[in-house]
Amino acid sequence: MRSEQLAGGERPISSAARGKSIGERELIWMMALLMACNAFGIDAILPALDALASDLRVEGNNRQFVVGAYLLAAGIGTLIPGAFADRYGRRPVLFTALFFYIALSIACALATSFDMLIALRAAQGFFAAGIIALPPAIIRDRVGGDKMARMMSLIFVIFLLVPAVAPSIGQGVLMLMGDWRWIFGVMALAGVAMSAWVYVRLPETLHESDKQQIHLPTITRNMASAVTLRETIGYTLGSALVFGGLFGFINSSQQLIGEAFGAGDKFPMIFAICAGCMAISNWSNSRIVERFGARRVSHVALFAFIAVAAAQYWFASQPDESLWTFVPLMAANMSLLGFIGANFGSIALQPFKHIAGAASSAQGFLRMTSGAALGAYIGYLYDGTARPLAIALLGTAVLSLVFVLISERGTLFGPPEPEED
Repeated sequence: MRSEQLAGGERPISSAARGKSIGERELIWMMALLMACNAFGIDAILPALDALASDLRVEGNNRQFVVGAYLLAAGIGTLIPGAFADRYGRRPVLFTALFFYIALSIACALATSFDMLIALRAAQGFFAAGIIALPPAIIRDRVGGDKMARMMSLIFVIFLLVPAVAPSIGQGVLMLMGDWRWIFGVMALAGVAMSAWVYVRLPETLHESDKQQIHLPTITRNMASAVTLRETIGYTLGSALVFGGLFGFINSSQQLIGEAFGAGDKFPMIFAICAGCMAISNWSNSRIVERFGARRVSHVALFAFIAVAAAQYWFASQPDESLWTFVPLMAANMSLLGFIGANFGSIALQPFKHIAGAASSAQGFLRMTSGAALGAYIGYLYDGTARPLAIALLGTAVLSLVFVLISERGTLFGPPEPEED
C-alpha cells in the first residue's frame, strides 16, 4: 500500500489506484460537477415546462412531475449503488451510473408522449443515482471530522453554481434550438464529459481492507445501522425535511414566479440569485466550519431558518405580497441551507468510515425519497400564492429541529470535531 498526499492529511489508497493521483482541489471540483449533473438534470428543464406542457398536451400542475419523478426515483435509486461500491470500488459504479445518465437523457429527448417522458425520467433518476450517492462516500474515504464538512461545503459551492445557471442554459437552448428536447441532449453531453474526466483522473478510493461482501444480511445490517443510530438519524431526517421544502420551491418555482408574481421573463435570473446565495453561504461555511464545528454552525443556521420562514409565512398571508418581499426572504433561507446541508450530511456520515458507501446510499435514500415526496406534495399544493410554500418551509424547519434535538439528547451547539488520524 502507498499513501497519496492531500492537503490536511494522508489516506492510504488501494493498489487499483496506482498510476493515478488527484489533488484535493481537483477532487472537490470533480465530485461537485458529478453531483451537478443531477442538479442540471432537474433545473435546466424548468424554463421549458410551458413549452413541454404545450407540446405534450399536459394540463395544470402535472408538468411538475417531470421534476418530481426524477427526484423521487433518484432517492429510491440511491439505496442500490453503495453496497456495490463497497464491494467492487467507487469507479465501476460511477461509470455505470454515468452510462445510464447519458443513455436515458437521449431517450428523454426522443419521448413521444408525456407518460413516456415521465417513465424515462424516473428511470434516469433511478439508474443514475450513483452520481448522487458516491461523491460523499469518496470524500469520506479520504477525510473525516470537520474537515469533511469543509470539503463538502466547497463541493456544494461549485455544485450550486450549476442550479444558478442551469435555467439560463435551458432557456438559451430553448431560444436557440426552438425545442425543449435539445436540453436533454446537452445533459447527455455533460455526462460524456464527466465520464472522460473520471476515467482519466480519479483513482480508486476504496481501501482494500474496507471491501465488503455482497451478502444481503451484511448489507442490510450496514444500511440499517446508518439510518438507525440515534446520534445521526436526526440529522438525516432533519436534512430531508428542510430540503423537502427546497424541492417544493423548485417544483413550483416556475409557476410561482411566472403566475403568482407575473415575472416569468425574470425566472432564470431570480432562480440564479437564490441558488447563488446558497453557493456563497456554502463557501462561507467552508471558511468557518473547522473553527466553530459543524454542529454549532448548523444549529445556529437552523434557528435562523425558522425565523426567516416565519417571516415568509407572515408576508405570504398578506393579500398584497410582492416579488420584492418574496425573493429576498427565499434567498435568505436558501443561504441558510448552505450552513445546514453539508454540515448535517457530514455529521450523519461520521461514524461510518468503513462502510461509507452503504451508509451514504442508505442515508441518501432516506433523505432523497422523503425530501422528493415532500417536495412534490408541496409543489402540487400550489394555489396561485406563496402561502403553501411558506407554511411548508416553517413546518419542516421546526420538525427538523425536533429531530436534531433527539439525536443530540437535548444538547445543541456541540464543539468542533478534529480530523481522524
